[in-house]
Amino acid sequence: MNPYVEILRPGNAIMALIAVVLMAIIGKTYSIGIILGAVSVFIATGAGNTINDYCDSEIDKINKPERPIPSGRITLKNALYYSLILFVIATIIGFFISFENGVTVIICSILMILYAYDFKQRCLIGNICVALLTGLTFVYGALITGDVYLGIFLGFFAFLMTLSREIIKDTEDIEGDKKENANTLPIKYGAKNAVMIAVILNILTCLLSPILYIYNVFSIVYLLIVIVDDIIFIYSAILALKDQSKENLHKVSKLMKIAMLIAFISFAIGSII
Repeated sequence: MNPYVEILRPGNAIMALIAVVLMAIIGKTYSIGIILGAVSVFIATGAGNTINDYCDSEIDKINKPERPIPSGRITLKNALYYSLILFVIATIIGFFISFENGVTVIICSILMILYAYDFKQRCLIGNICVALLTGLTFVYGALITGDVYLGIFLGFFAFLMTLSREIIKDTEDIEGDKKENANTLPIKYGAKNAVMIAVILNILTCLLSPILYIYNVFSIVYLLIVIVDDIIFIYSAILALKDQSKENLHKVSKLMKIAMLIAFISFAIGSII
């Protein structure tokens, strides 16, 4: 893969883009604004991933040596300029959609830059920042479709799921983060306690998930699909509690990513059927 594409982490960027598409499906709103919104979210997320890799270049030599910067395929200088250009492009597209969307892109861009430079090394603040950014993608899409309250509601669920996964990822990367004197949750309070908090968030998400059916936001089809999602979340929680090794937590993180995707699918199908 081209290193300038790889550094965007297109898989993660597409996950963010899906939130905008979901709001379009749920709100039955299909317009050029949705297309532009999805593109701007993809670009902004890619910019955030790039600036994050720029700031993490030393840590990634230990945790992710295959990434474009530590592997030498992209220089630090080029990565910095690349990310800044992408942020500007995403912001321009956001303002082209609406003033509110443009301001939202600016807010999210600032959060991503602060996260990369400082927040990610602060206990829980970095995790909350990433989770908030994920939730805001639903709000961003809702600003286009007009379903702002629903966007906030769905964004809250995305926030909980993302916060849990981010804690697991920090626990997975504890070895490299310690060498960089980071103050992440698992470093400050221990891997087991960090995983326990992630598990509690998983359980809370599962317990709250039927609310979207109970209050007639989505149909019973949503409930049937989300049960599968909840089972995966619970299974990943059990795995994490049993073994906090890097290899196992990497597996848990992947399972949680799959569970989040299923949750997003349940939102879409539950609004259609």
